[in-house]
Amino acid sequence: MDQFIDIINWIDGAIWGIPLCVLIIGCGIWLTLRVRCLQVRHLGRALRYMVKNEANGEGEVTSFGALCTALSATIGTGNIVGVATAIAAGGPGALLWMEIAAFFGMATKYSEGLLAIKYRTIDGEGHVLGGPFYYIERGMGKNWKWLAKLFAFFGATAGLLGIGTITQINGITSAAQNFFDPNLQHIVFTIGQGDNQAAITVTTIIAGLLVTLAVALVVIGGIKRIASVSQIIVPFMAIMYVAFALLLLLCNLTAIPEAVVTIVTSAFAPQAVLGGAIGATIKDAIQNGVARGIFSNEAGLGSAPIAAAAAQTKEPVRQGLVTMTGTFIDTIIVCTMTGLSIVITESWVPELGLKGVQITTRAFQTGLPFPSQVSAFVLMLCLIFFAFTTILGWDYYGERCLEYFTNGSKGAVKCYRWLYIAAVFIGPYLTVAVVWTIADIFNALMALPNIIALLALSGIVAKETKAYFDKDRQRKLLHNRH
Repeated sequence: MDQFIDIINWIDGAIWGIPLCVLIIGCGIWLTLRVRCLQVRHLGRALRYMVKNEANGEGEVTSFGALCTALSATIGTGNIVGVATAIAAGGPGALLWMEIAAFFGMATKYSEGLLAIKYRTIDGEGHVLGGPFYYIERGMGKNWKWLAKLFAFFGATAGLLGIGTITQINGITSAAQNFFDPNLQHIVFTIGQGDNQAAITVTTIIAGLLVTLAVALVVIGGIKRIASVSQIIVPFMAIMYVAFALLLLLCNLTAIPEAVVTIVTSAFAPQAVLGGAIGATIKDAIQNGVARGIFSNEAGLGSAPIAAAAAQTKEPVRQGLVTMTGTFIDTIIVCTMTGLSIVITESWVPELGLKGVQITTRAFQTGLPFPSQVSAFVLMLCLIFFAFTTILGWDYYGERCLEYFTNGSKGAVKCYRWLYIAAVFIGPYLTVAVVWTIADIFNALMALPNIIALLALSGIVAKETKAYFDKDRQRKLLHNRH
């Protein structure tokens, strides 16, 4: 087992090295330049479009429904566990690199949403299929179909074995165990060896079974049921989590400036902040910040455009703007609040020996003006909702990827659906470190074909964007004259 973990860690380190981080951020910078910093100039418009559905658009779900499906997949354990893991491994500076990646990632997400609508296909029954595989094949040409197939394979695998199932259910059961049985008094059996040993309690088993059942009941209903459930849960869970995180920050208002200084200093000189405590370097801060940031907001991964393609819209630019708000909400708002909470309460320091959700739990218990059990319960509830909706969103992504990969085989999709439910069922019994590492690897493998496509089609993105806003200005001029 230890040898297997060493191999997985080596692969992760090789894939998620500085070159890929530079490629992802570099793509975001290039797209930001091509769309002339659209994420700043038109953020207000994007937020308005987010809640105002387009009339007479073609598609399977509303623009807001498509966004909620995408947000259901992005607002997950990455916002609670991923931020904590990044800061624990790379120091507080990892949060700043997460934010930098997210800022440029907004232009990436915009481009993904635009291309998803421009190159999607809608059959006679109104069934929509779109995403990176279609904008690779139809935008770059038939000669690149192998790259589209590669993305589809990695996407389906990432959903089944990485970001969609195991990490999410692991986060749910860990949170439930930390709340209901923190002292591990009801252990049924243990798995792993040495540092990777994990205790499986009665709470873990019950929570795992309940979530598996709930997932099965929803995913069997397909995109429309996933979207309808997401439209109810996503706004509720996001508002609840942001409200409590905001309360924590308000209760510790005087500590925020010092926390910001710590984050910025650690981003460029980790040793000055950490004193060699965890041996972090700038490379560690960048690598952990970018990797966990991508895991959380999925900018550049190519997942969000699969949901965006189903939106009822005729305007690629409009849907691109709506898609872009996902990264803003996920990372610029939610992850920032989580990170500040962790740094302010110093819950990340190595001396405490905390991991994953334990770090964020301590931050809430220390920073909120409630009894520790109440704070822990609130966080557990948020994490369960976050992770549950991520499981739903990634089932949809995985199915669409497999549908493309198998040329529309309904039998393969049904089989995938049951394998997906099975992966959720076994997820709680895998150790946390291995789970996150495997998820990171599949994220990177998904990102590569998509980033190549975004760079190749950046000219199309720039052209569509200019045409839309030119037409919009002309409409306003005509309206003002009349």
